[in-house]
Amino acid sequence: MASLVEELLVDLKTENDTYQELVELSDVKREAIIHGKVDELEGITAKEEEISNRLKSLETKRTNILKDMAVVLGHDGELMTVTNVIEQLGTQPKEQQALTEARDRLVETASMLQFANQQNSILLQQALEMVEFDLTLFKSLKQAPETANYNKSAYNTGDLLGGGSFDTSQ
Repeated sequence: MASLVEELLVDLKTENDTYQELVELSDVKREAIIHGKVDELEGITAKEEEISNRLKSLETKRTNILKDMAVVLGHDGELMTVTNVIEQLGTQPKEQQALTEARDRLVETASMLQFANQQNSILLQQALEMVEFDLTLFKSLKQAPETANYNKSAYNTGDLLGGGSFDTSQ
């Protein structure tokens, strides 16, 4: 059981370090969003995907370790969590404390990542709104209001007013 606890601790630490990489990368991402560096954002997204793949494999490893622990603890077939393992280790305070600290660090890092992702999401939404505003502005600059000129058949000719210059001679 001690080797499984040690293996779980190593996995939780590696998982925390990997999440910490994502937190640091989200700071770089925020700067890229603020400064409109699209090329840099593409590179960051590729790195995030690679880190996410590593996290998926670490999660699978953690799940397998917890399944092995469930068998050792006589809870075969039950879904074990790190919290359940901590509760089961009541007679081993040293391991219990180490697992509690590792779990708490991981939860804290995940919360930091969630907060950073929410900030980046808001920034991206604002950037998209700004682009939409700019596009609307550029479209409106190229359009002028139609005049009320009619042809012989009493149809609007669709003539546009002049190009936005002000005539001071009138």
